[in-house]
Amino acid sequence: MRLISLNIALFLLAAGALLAPRAAGSAELLDRIVAMVDDGIVLQSELDQQLEIVARQLRDQGTRMPPPQILRQQILESLIVQQVQLQRAERIGLRISEEQVNLAMQSIAESNGIPFARLPEALAADGIHYPTFREQIRREMLLEALRQRDVIPRIAVSEREIRRWLEQQQATRGNQVDFDISQILVALPEDPSPQQVAAAQERAATLHARLQAGEDFAELAVAESSGQQALTGGRLGWRRGSQLPQQFASVIQSMSAGEFSAPVRSSSGFHIFLVNATRGGEEKIVQLQTRARHILIAPNEVRDAATVRSQLAAIRERVLAGESFADIAMLESEDPGSAPRGGDLGWNPPGAFVPAFEEVLARLEPGEISEPFESPFGVHIILLEQRQDMAEQA
Repeated sequence: MRLISLNIALFLLAAGALLAPRAAGSAELLDRIVAMVDDGIVLQSELDQQLEIVARQLRDQGTRMPPPQILRQQILESLIVQQVQLQRAERIGLRISEEQVNLAMQSIAESNGIPFARLPEALAADGIHYPTFREQIRREMLLEALRQRDVIPRIAVSEREIRRWLEQQQATRGNQVDFDISQILVALPEDPSPQQVAAAQERAATLHARLQAGEDFAELAVAESSGQQALTGGRLGWRRGSQLPQQFASVIQSMSAGEFSAPVRSSSGFHIFLVNATRGGEEKIVQLQTRARHILIAPNEVRDAATVRSQLAAIRERVLAGESFADIAMLESEDPGSAPRGGDLGWNPPGAFVPAFEEVLARLEPGEISEPFESPFGVHIILLEQRQDMAEQA
């Protein structure tokens, strides 16, 4: 699975916590259902708690609040999507063990410079209920595992494609500029009718006209965008020019900081982009990508982390003695995304994995197998197969 970095800000704000902190000892209130999602529900308390979190975030960003009903609808749709994803994860049998959650919580404590034992106290000082926060960590890990299970097996990049891409990058170094981007998305259904396309195009044109008339981009994104980042003002963050989808690259690369685009059509709908800032231009040698395999085994109620480390150390010795890493990964690895492909993680740029994984990967030479180590997802060993460097614009 592709591994994600865990920190408190991510889960409370960017990821959109489903369960907000509730003070210990507070009185239980009668709740009501605001949405039925197949076998699940969205409660009024969840919606109210998320409204409070998003409102606090928008205030901290200095973004004006949209009308309450519009904000409520955006958040409700986000909660419904997450409920659908959680139900799918349950149906296909994805699980996050207590030990995996413990590892994630330990990582959060370390990233904030506090001992793990003091994490509940530190969260309480910020008004965050520890059991609620812990459950949200579990949900986010489960959703990330689901996303990686669905996406990674469909990715197949040949060495020929990589060589061609490298040649293109060296020929077009202007692509190596970074863009800090926001977007407003007017979404289309999967197989839209001509009437639906026309209606979406008209709405996008109207939003573009409102921007030209001086309306704030972030406020309009919160109120009107269908994108997943709508509640953060449409902020997509920094993107390398060369990594932008082709239909967007020519538009965004021609823009300066502070400019917004006309509506751009894609299969998802109509996008309006804002370039918040740009950076880059100096050439440097950087590590472009690594290709690695891994075997992941998560501790559980039966086997603790020390037992799993011993198990993976024995597997490592078997590989060093001549057995196939890929064959063992298919049988032993508990990563649902990579195990069917012999533990293959594909080509990845620096920063694609959690820090614990990145640090070990960075120390390996091609052909080398790591010692067992822990991440928020369990215990791993890594086989580094290839590494490629190139010159790029800083």
